Amino acid sequence: MTNTYSLLLTALLAFVPTLLAAQGEAIGPRTKGRTDAPIVIYEMSDFQCPFCRAFALETMPGLEREYIATGKVRFVFINLPMSSIHKHAFLAAQVGLCAAREGKFWPVHDLLFKRQQQWSALTDPQAYLIALADSAGASHARLAPCVTSGATRPGVESDREAANRAGAMATPTFYIEGGLIDGAAPIEAFREVLDSIYRIKTAPKAPPPAPSR
Repeated sequence: MTNTYSLLLTALLAFVPTLLAAQGEAIGPRTKGRTDAPIVIYEMSDFQCPFCRAFALETMPGLEREYIATGKVRFVFINLPMSSIHKHAFLAAQVGLCAAREGKFWPVHDLLFKRQQQWSALTDPQAYLIALADSAGASHARLAPCVTSGATRPGVESDREAANRAGAMATPTFYIEGGLIDGAAPIEAFREVLDSIYRIKTAPKAPPPAPSR
């Protein structure tokens, strides 16, 4: 993982939305913003990653105020658990997807990051993570069996495959209109990229040339 960022433009990323649309778990509950927003951001993230936590707590609120709430950006969360270094990340992602099935993904998302240090230190955090989801308003009667049965495991695997094929090698990574921002970039870096894309996408179209006589 890294706390630096870089913009890596590549046409090979165009298949990311297609891959995600084909997977089993619905994307809708993991999105924020208007469906007709001119810009879409896909965040590929790991709930146990400290840099992802920094983005969620420090940068995301600014993005919500300036771009999501104003209709400029639609934001989509994609799981990329780095299981080789974060042993509980995959389980946390499963809890997030179980919460998404109830329309409670974002409240659970926020608590998973806010309490990251507590559950990361546990030998077996499953009960703690389910309790977090309960406190975020998820139904224990539905969420607990979803988690314990591994019902959302295929969805997490599908997310991770799509992120890996898109070129995401670390978390967080952000896919934005044909490019990647790698790392927990500050709000200033997002402003530079998003404002530029927004100007291009919303610029008035030039009138067609008058027919020659």
